[in-house]
Amino acid sequence: MSDVKKVVLAYSGGLDTSVILKWLEQTYGCEVVTFTADIGQGEEIEPARAKAKAMGVREVYIESLREEFARDFVFPMFRANTIYEGEYLLGTSIARPLIAKRLVEIAKETGADAIAHGATGKGNDQVRFELGAYALNPDIKIIAPWREWDLTSREKLLAYAEQHNIPVEHKKGKKSPYSMDANSLHISYEGGILEDPWSEPEDDMWLWSVAPERAPDTPTYVEITFEHGNAVAVDGKSASPGRVMEILNKLGGENGIGRSDIVENRYVGMKSRGCYETPAGTILLKAHRAIESLTLDREAAHLKDELMPRYASMIYNGYWWSPERRLLQELIDASQEHVNGTVRLKLYKGNVIMAGRKSDTDSLFDARIATFEDDAGAYNQKDAEGFIKLNALRMRIAASLKRNK
Repeated sequence: MSDVKKVVLAYSGGLDTSVILKWLEQTYGCEVVTFTADIGQGEEIEPARAKAKAMGVREVYIESLREEFARDFVFPMFRANTIYEGEYLLGTSIARPLIAKRLVEIAKETGADAIAHGATGKGNDQVRFELGAYALNPDIKIIAPWREWDLTSREKLLAYAEQHNIPVEHKKGKKSPYSMDANSLHISYEGGILEDPWSEPEDDMWLWSVAPERAPDTPTYVEITFEHGNAVAVDGKSASPGRVMEILNKLGGENGIGRSDIVENRYVGMKSRGCYETPAGTILLKAHRAIESLTLDREAAHLKDELMPRYASMIYNGYWWSPERRLLQELIDASQEHVNGTVRLKLYKGNVIMAGRKSDTDSLFDARIATFEDDAGAYNQKDAEGFIKLNALRMRIAASLKRNK
């Protein structure tokens, strides 16, 4: 272990990473650099600086990555209409490649020999962090304390903290029984009563959204403008990707939108039950599919839908920085050249309801052809006869063969 002189630690300032900080110093005899990212989790991150300094850390990185997260990770994912196993909008998964990227970059900037994270040996995050780090620096050394130490419970972590005078905040009031992760795309809940898939989540668990039955009785209308598949304005006002997420999270939360309760298949092999709040993501997915329905060619849209589950698995399993994801992203982005226009949505008691879509420049919807009224010769209905017979040919041959046996 003597070859490790300096480590960059993904640091939140909480119990786990504070213990890890000390454990790294003791076990590896190394200097620790801390990295704390603001990706829209809604918590104050500056206290992490004071904690790290109090523990003797000389190099402390505190960074706001909200815009980069939304622009370079969330928005590319939504250009593909990405959803994992039909329900999960990948809020945790998509944040990990950004954190891995910065860990590797800071290691280079500070001359560190290794990076470290606080993901456990049971979860997906260890895979996501490490696959990302190795893709960006094949020679990086990675330390995952949860796979090495014997501090396997909260009680043992607290005892270690007390033994080594590690400051631990004891917040007043009832402690949340859930393990939570948050960023500008979502907040997740695991553990506690959620470990029984039959148990309904407690109403006071949800932090971002009102219960749909208690949402306003009057619907909220919102218009989202897209350019090349990206949301660029809300209600006619231009907004950065990060700001779009903030606005839609607020509107969605107020109207009870974005709650989901999922049993998902983890990459490491087990099934896991989790609950998620993804207001902005739920709205964006509906809006993006709506503007694509108007502007994207049929076969291009169908091809995207066929490829999307594979793309979703790449993100969920930690392959954001892989050659196959990058290649697929180029195809997806090429499909978005003409995905321009505005979508109007009605938000009402947990529902995102389509209220209109338009594109002044790229709409493929031709009212002259689609009309049920007289189309003045724009479409020759007799052409359908040959089209149907040609498409039925193989089935007619098979039916005749079966009849004659």
